[in-house]
Amino acid sequence: MDSSASEVTHAFPPFFLVHKDGSVKRFMVADYAPPTVDPQTGVESKDVVISPETGVKARIFLPKINVPDQQKKLPLIIHYHGGGFCIGSSFDIITTRMLTVLTSVANAITISVDYRLAPEHLLPIAFDDSWSALQWISTHLNREGPELWLNQFVDFGRVYLLGESAGAAIAHHMAVRVGTTKGLEGLRICGAVIVHPYFVDNDQPDELVRFLSPGPIAPNSDPKLNPKVDTDLDKMCCEKVLVFVAENDGFGLKPRGVEYCETLKYSGWKGDLELVENEGEDHCFHVFNPTSESALVLVQKVASFVNQD
Repeated sequence: MDSSASEVTHAFPPFFLVHKDGSVKRFMVADYAPPTVDPQTGVESKDVVISPETGVKARIFLPKINVPDQQKKLPLIIHYHGGGFCIGSSFDIITTRMLTVLTSVANAITISVDYRLAPEHLLPIAFDDSWSALQWISTHLNREGPELWLNQFVDFGRVYLLGESAGAAIAHHMAVRVGTTKGLEGLRICGAVIVHPYFVDNDQPDELVRFLSPGPIAPNSDPKLNPKVDTDLDKMCCEKVLVFVAENDGFGLKPRGVEYCETLKYSGWKGDLELVENEGEDHCFHVFNPTSESALVLVQKVASFVNQD
C-alpha cells in the first residue's frame, strides 16, 4: 500500500480530514440509535426511504396518541439536522433524543431528513435531497402516499420547517423554494424555525463551505448559503419565522443570525418575525443536552410556535 495515501490533504477540525487517496475521516460521530418506542414519552419512531435512487432516508417520530384522539390530525415538523453539511445524521442518538423530546412536548409528528453529507456529496446535494423529501411528503396530500403515519395523522395545513446550524440554512432555503416553485401548493408551510443558523458572511471567507461547494458560484454569492444575496427572499412561503441565536456561540454565528433577521425584515417579506437569544448558551446546546432547563425552554417555545394556528 502506498504510504502517501494516508497523507492529509485537507483538514477541517472539528469536522473531518481528507486523505490523499480521497478517504474521509470524520470527528464527532455520534452512535446510531435504532427506531423504537421511547419508554418515557411513548414517542414511536420509524425509518422510511425517500429515494431508492439516491438512498436518502428519513426518520419519522409519532407522539403518543390516545385511542379517542386517533382521528385528530397533528402538525408536521420537517427537520434538517446540523453539522456543517458534513457530519450528523437523523439516525444518531443525539438527533433522536432531541426530536423525541420535541415531538412529545409539541404533540406533533416530526420527520427528520437524512440528507447526504459532503464532502463525498458536495453541495448543493444536501439542498437537493431536502427538496426531494418535500416532494415525497407532498405525495401524501391525497392520503394515499407510501407512509401510513403521514396519511393518517398529519394536518397538511399545519406544516413547519425546522433546522439547526447548517440545517437552519436548509430550512430557510426550502421555505424560499416552496414560495417560488409550483407543484407543492397543497403543502401549507405555516412557519420556519431557524436555530443558530450557519450562513456564510460577505466579509469572512469560509474555507469549509468553499471546499464543500467548489462550483463556479462563490458561497457568499449563493442565495442558498447567503440570504443577503437572495432576490427571492420576499417570496418565502411561510407566514412566520422564529429565529434563535446563542449568546456564547462558539462558532461565532450569533451576529449572522441577527443579521439574517435584519435582512429578512427589510426584504419585502410580509410575515411575522421573532428573534430569541439563548442567554449564556453555546451553539446548538439543546441538541447535545435536550433535557436541560434551557433546552426545555427552547423546545417549549418551538412547541408554542407550532401550535399557535
